[in-house]
Amino acid sequence: MGLFRSKEEAELDSILARIEMNMSNNYKDAAQQGLKDYEQALERVKAEGKMKPAKLSRYESLLTTYQTRLKGYTHKDQKPYWT
Repeated sequence: MGLFRSKEEAELDSILARIEMNMSNNYKDAAQQGLKDYEQALERVKAEGKMKPAKLSRYESLLTTYQTRLKGYTHKDQKPYWT
């Protein structure tokens, strides 16, 4: 994240910040939705070809990292404490 970021980088970074915020507040559904938004935005940026390959690969690796972290991160998988 350099001094001068493109509009696409700013958008992707904003979505990542929102995912982190939702995860820290235990908003599981919102974090999952943020991941979907990130995937769609990244696909759009790739299709438009507006980002350098080095930066694009960084954001793709972040996608893989967040997919791993959010796997199973839902309220429906949560066990109630009274059972």
